[in-house]
Amino acid sequence: MLLFRFKGLTALMITLGPLLSFAQTGFPKSNSDIIIGPNFRIFPSNVTQTETFIVRHPADPNILFASANTINLSNGFISEGIYVSSDGGETWGGSDTCTGPPITFHRGDPGIAIDKDGRFILIRLGDFPRGLFSHFSTDLGQTWSAQKTVATNDQERASLASDAIPSSNFYGRSYAVWVRFSLPFPVLFAYTDDGAANWSTPAQVNNPGPRCQGGEIAIGPGGSVNVCWAAVINTSPFTEDFVGFASSTDGGASWQVTENAFDMNGIAGTFPEKANIRVNGLPRLDVDKSGGPRNGWIYIATTQRNLAPAGNDPDIILRRSTDGGQSWSPGIRVNQDAPNNGKFQYFPAIHVDEGGGVNVLYYDDRTTTSDSAGVFLSRSTDGGDTWSDYQISDHHFKPAAIGGLGQGYQGDNIGLTSIGNILWPVWMDNSSGLYQIWTCRIDVSSVSIDPLEPVFPGGFDLRQNYPNPFNPSTTIEYNLLKNGFVNLKIFDIYGRLITTLVNEPQVAGSYKITFDFNQIPTGRDLPSGIYFYRLSVSGASLTKTMVLLK
Repeated sequence: MLLFRFKGLTALMITLGPLLSFAQTGFPKSNSDIIIGPNFRIFPSNVTQTETFIVRHPADPNILFASANTINLSNGFISEGIYVSSDGGETWGGSDTCTGPPITFHRGDPGIAIDKDGRFILIRLGDFPRGLFSHFSTDLGQTWSAQKTVATNDQERASLASDAIPSSNFYGRSYAVWVRFSLPFPVLFAYTDDGAANWSTPAQVNNPGPRCQGGEIAIGPGGSVNVCWAAVINTSPFTEDFVGFASSTDGGASWQVTENAFDMNGIAGTFPEKANIRVNGLPRLDVDKSGGPRNGWIYIATTQRNLAPAGNDPDIILRRSTDGGQSWSPGIRVNQDAPNNGKFQYFPAIHVDEGGGVNVLYYDDRTTTSDSAGVFLSRSTDGGDTWSDYQISDHHFKPAAIGGLGQGYQGDNIGLTSIGNILWPVWMDNSSGLYQIWTCRIDVSSVSIDPLEPVFPGGFDLRQNYPNPFNPSTTIEYNLLKNGFVNLKIFDIYGRLITTLVNEPQVAGSYKITFDFNQIPTGRDLPSGIYFYRLSVSGASLTKTMVLLK
């Protein structure tokens, strides 16, 4: 282990090389390094913070928005945390209360998103009346709109996602998906085209047999909408039996639905080993939008046991689809500790980063006692074929139920996002005396993405730029398998042309182009954010994203 300094903080560089055996470290052997910063609470307070989520601004990677269930145990007041970073996750501010009126009727369970215009959107449960309600903020979470009703009566927590893909026909639309708590417990969705000022009438996605639970949503390339859920048995503890999946390519007007996409055997119930905390095996979902060789692949992570490849203790299992959800791979065991070793992995969050790396965050007790837990990250750079495990928590904690909030409740979700090569996880632990949101900075820049065997129908390929994020310059590489007229252009998040780097006929071969924003007339005025580079060769084109971080 090597210690180094980063912005005045001591960070830990974990090297998982061949000199360390699995028995010595609890990790499998690896030849890759990631750099893990110190753990810290993003908003220390005397309010309980659980159910953690985090999203990134689609145009400004410096802006992160996190939220949580917030509970003041002294008076029973429940709300949603509003936590914001404007410097890429290094420092945080905010509040333990969403101030959108009426604040006394909030009931937590937030879903969050940032749309293409930078508008923060929060959807939550409510009391008096019961239902789903939303708020929006146009000033980075400082003030919030009054509540807007999305759905009435009892509903499950909603998952929220915004279409930030300029080429999409529904660019800027934000979607909510959830399960209705009445027979037959279907998955519903609604959308907004005006930043949560108004919502469409809720519509049913599926016609389930077994009741549904835990709807999740993710936007794919071109604006495809992807939804998954667990179908559960009809008796308590409502164990997750299989995963359903639906997708829409027309903004939710129609859906392709597979009620039983693949089997699972979830972990719904309690963990006696960990103070009888309540747990679930609900699926978590993300889609590769990197523009790389696995662009459009869909990944679903679950927690299950007693169904191969899971062992007789809880394991994280991944399934992937390479054809838009029409078919799914066999299960892939994500955590790489020895099977059936009595160690528990649970509560996965999944995120595909800008380079196409698949990252799964979860609780894990392999390096501590059965009544405690740490936090691990498993990362795959080849689409889930192989994995490396890293303990990212620098301390352990003892899970415990939060009194007065239902049997075994300690929260049900954790979250993960990225800025270029930097991952920002959020999780809850009670090591400070009560549950709070913790995070750390994870630099994966030294872990390269393993490309698939190239197949280039257009006779060319386009590589991911490096470094990414960049300031002031980055390198773009591409290969031509045959001669052609080549055009390479840079666009901003709104589709406006920034500059043309190449516009000429070229012969077959490999090319390397440098983009330096200081070398174009308006370059110094370019803001931090996401940009697109598009390579066109004789009428065919490929587009990838890159991040300028000043």
